[in-house]
Amino acid sequence: MTLSLPPLAGLRAFEATARHLSMTLAARELNVTPGAVSLQVKELETAFGLRLFERKPRSLALTAEGAAYHAAIRTAFRLIRDATAELTAGLRRPELTLSCTPAFAVQWLVPRLPRFEAAAPGIDVRIGVTNRLVDFVQDRVDVAVRHGLGAYEGLCAERLIDDELVPVCSPDYLRTAPPVRHPADLAADPAGGPAAHRLLHDEHRGDWALWFRAAGVPDAGADRGPVFADGNGVMEAAKAGLGIALVRDRFAADDLAAGRLIVLFDQRLSNGLAYHLVYPGGAEEKPAVVAFLRWIRAEAGGAPIPAAPLPGAGGR
Repeated sequence: MTLSLPPLAGLRAFEATARHLSMTLAARELNVTPGAVSLQVKELETAFGLRLFERKPRSLALTAEGAAYHAAIRTAFRLIRDATAELTAGLRRPELTLSCTPAFAVQWLVPRLPRFEAAAPGIDVRIGVTNRLVDFVQDRVDVAVRHGLGAYEGLCAERLIDDELVPVCSPDYLRTAPPVRHPADLAADPAGGPAAHRLLHDEHRGDWALWFRAAGVPDAGADRGPVFADGNGVMEAAKAGLGIALVRDRFAADDLAAGRLIVLFDQRLSNGLAYHLVYPGGAEEKPAVVAFLRWIRAEAGGAPIPAAPLPGAGGR
């Protein structure tokens, strides 16, 4: 029996199963049940009168005929996908996919996105939040914002925001806490009594010790206080009046401008790290990428926010 054209459903099931070597993964991709995939593949094998897969207890393997057939139809499916993408390209809004860390997304980027939408209407921004390095091709990412020293082999990288930490707290905290006039006021009681102020930490618990050292306050008992999973938790705890946090003032700019947080001292902790724009060569050939890079560079160009005069602080 000669088939002019096999059933399309069976071809899709076979191609996805051959690519994944798993009917479960193929079913997930095709949004059907594994049983449906198995039935469609069996119907295709029956129509051909030969086996396409070697079915083992815990795995699948292509037969020689199955491997040769998959190599041929894989090209056909790619051509169909490419032709469909070309046909519908003019119907879709321009898209830009950005990868960044959770703290950068929540504290800096998301509050500013309406300004990008106003500056570049019609561009859809898709944000992937992760702390891992991404594969720009495999993950289909246009631009990433990464925290580090800026060495990203084979990629374009430019410094975006310096990683400077400053101590902040809420006005409500200051109204009820002991006076804060000098960095030493944040240190633990040298006599061993309870500390006057609660320090808030993210997972990098050593930042307070480094800040006290830079401020000339040794042995400050910097490891006391609650630890939060990330900078987002620390920021929210500081706004809630639970203590004093070290934060990136650029990330807290809106809260500082609105008076929800106050910078206590101009003493900043800088460790040489920064947030960098990272993207592959050729990315700027895409108009949506050009528009986003122009906008985010301008947004990141603001000056650091100085410490505010504290109630009853006197000279420092």
